[in-house]
Amino acid sequence: MKIAVVGTGYVGLVTGTCFAETGNNVTCIDIDENKVKKLSAGQITIYEPGLEKIFLRNIKEERLHFTKDLAKGVEDAEVIFLALPTPPGEDGSADLKYVLGVAKDLGNIIKPGQYKVIVDKSTVPVGTAEKVEAAIVESSKKALGGGKDLKSEGAFDVVSNPEFLREGVAVDDFMKPDRVVIGASSEKAKKVMNDLYAPFVRQGNPVIHMDLRSAELTKYAANSFLATKISFMNEIAQLCEKLGADVDMVRKGIGSDERIGKRFLFPGIGYGGSCFPKDVQALVKSSEDVNYDFKILNAVMDVNEKQKLHLLPKIKAYFNNNLSGKKIALWGLAFKPNTDDIREAPALYIIDALLKEGASVEAYDPEAMNNVKQVVGDKIAFAENQYDCLKGADALVIATEWNEFRTPDFLKIVSNLKNKVIFDGRNLFDTNAIKELGFYYESIGRARVSSK
Repeated sequence: MKIAVVGTGYVGLVTGTCFAETGNNVTCIDIDENKVKKLSAGQITIYEPGLEKIFLRNIKEERLHFTKDLAKGVEDAEVIFLALPTPPGEDGSADLKYVLGVAKDLGNIIKPGQYKVIVDKSTVPVGTAEKVEAAIVESSKKALGGGKDLKSEGAFDVVSNPEFLREGVAVDDFMKPDRVVIGASSEKAKKVMNDLYAPFVRQGNPVIHMDLRSAELTKYAANSFLATKISFMNEIAQLCEKLGADVDMVRKGIGSDERIGKRFLFPGIGYGGSCFPKDVQALVKSSEDVNYDFKILNAVMDVNEKQKLHLLPKIKAYFNNNLSGKKIALWGLAFKPNTDDIREAPALYIIDALLKEGASVEAYDPEAMNNVKQVVGDKIAFAENQYDCLKGADALVIATEWNEFRTPDFLKIVSNLKNKVIFDGRNLFDTNAIKELGFYYESIGRARVSSK
């Protein structure tokens, strides 16, 4: 099948590459000329485990192409995916200017007799598919004249096909999806989408068909529910600290209940990334637009905002509320491991707070340091490896649970740190083991280990 993917960001590049991997001929389109040149030359523009290998293979096999020319890119495409940014506006609503802008352009490009399925792959508010269709119809009326439009000519259908990719395992998520959600009102479009996804669901994972609005809401509901689980556990962790309970034990106790499940129950310093903060905010805004007060999600956002700085009072208390002149080593900058994505990363909030308190920061992250340099410049120092940033530091703060941080060389930590002090925002270490090593250790929802 011939496929066009408009947008080569995280979702677009993964989508295009994975469809090419199953034998489709895919053209990815982006307005960023520099990005298109890099991708065409085989230079991948995001870090995602497993993606580069299939990206290079499909370029070599000439199944994966890149262009800046929208008309050229969609000319022969049977399916056109819109994988465009939907950034939050000041009021929290998703900004649809990129999606609707491309929709208007498609109305001028698509010709009658060339049936195409237009797929909203971006995370968009309920009702967006209708707006996309209206935008295409309106611009096509002007292009065709004579009272004609592309919809009445049967030239296209709009489908909602939300993505459920997790950064760090996105290739596996796409190639072996838990489910595929397709919102469509046209049987013809449903068949095209079923044929397209058939190679990905051979083991029987469901393709769930529904109406357009339900499909759009499903994506927001899924991410908002997962964000709710995270904030709930962070609240439980705070309660554990006050009651003398251990959040790890509580997590295991409730996670064994199949109605609750084990995933997304790990407490920490809040969620970040490109999806959860934006999607929860957008769903709240959509609720406000129809005069519904979504109380739970408002609380989820409030808890998460405060949780990002949960370690700061602990750090300040250890240093008698005076961080001036203290050097803090920071492990982890990405919002989660196995990505270079720093959007809404808790580490950035911690850095900002520490600098305001007069501390200096030296950080290390396996993938995200270049992205952070573009944001903070020379306000902090960056180390070549996880141990170099410890040299002369008064304490270590852990903000991202990269695997290489889980079993470090504690002798190297001791020899480089001024003080045997760790503030762990991801509960990486066993408290009994850390106590034997003589550390002062604070984590989330567990008893303080003190040698002070």
